[in-house]
Amino acid sequence: MSTDVEHPEANGPRIPVALSSASVYPLSVHDAFAVAQDLGYDGVEVMVTNNATSQNLDALVQLSHRYRQPIVSIHAPTLLLTQQVWGAAWNKIVMSCRMAREVGCDTVVVHPPFRWQANYAENFAEGVREIAALYQVHIAVENMYPWRVRGREALAYLPHWDPIGQDYDDVTWDFSHAATAGVNSLEAVQALGNKLRHVHLTDGSGSGKDEHLIPGTGTQQCADVLQHIASNGFNGVVVAEISTRKAKIAGEREQMLAETLRFARQHLGAPLVRSFEN
Repeated sequence: MSTDVEHPEANGPRIPVALSSASVYPLSVHDAFAVAQDLGYDGVEVMVTNNATSQNLDALVQLSHRYRQPIVSIHAPTLLLTQQVWGAAWNKIVMSCRMAREVGCDTVVVHPPFRWQANYAENFAEGVREIAALYQVHIAVENMYPWRVRGREALAYLPHWDPIGQDYDDVTWDFSHAATAGVNSLEAVQALGNKLRHVHLTDGSGSGKDEHLIPGTGTQQCADVLQHIASNGFNGVVVAEISTRKAKIAGEREQMLAETLRFARQHLGAPLVRSFEN
């Protein structure tokens, strides 16, 4: 396969567009680095999971060097399915910050505490700020969404699934989560202002499911948000985090990820991916 990427002279710094390792699931972290290089992404976000490579500092550094893809962020194992990774909640964040420093990036993505983690949640914002200062990284708390049980909302996160109005210094905005929550992303990003540190580029239809669609195929104002941050001094990273699990034929996953990269660069005013050939 081959991909042609234009690289005209930029009129100033461009916003990097990286690939989340979650976007190639169920393939490996290794595959994420290889695909990112093939398609012309600017780096990789590593989601720490039960996969041994995602937890292995030396292996990640080797992959980064082999594929010439910097690691731009570490997604801490704060998902429901990664509760057994790296032990207690605060240890997950500390370990993720240590890994970020070792691989040379300055952003760690975390989810807010679950409602059953009341002690962890009690001083969450303060604790995150202290650990971020200790390791000199940005811990960007991600927007989530309410859980619905038999048509009724259930309290799933503390202090809240919505980071707006919370005492966080840095926030990650995820379009799919916003769609699931029924939130307007453009209004939310404008409200966050300079607290917006990190973006998970995807989309959702508002169906109530966390869909992680290709941007531009759902209800969120992805193009408008990218244009907004590009013109308002955003100095973080945009990370493609779409679901490619339904890819069935050779090259289909790469097509989806190339389309996402094209969308990002088009609306950020950056060099475009011109074509993908299988």
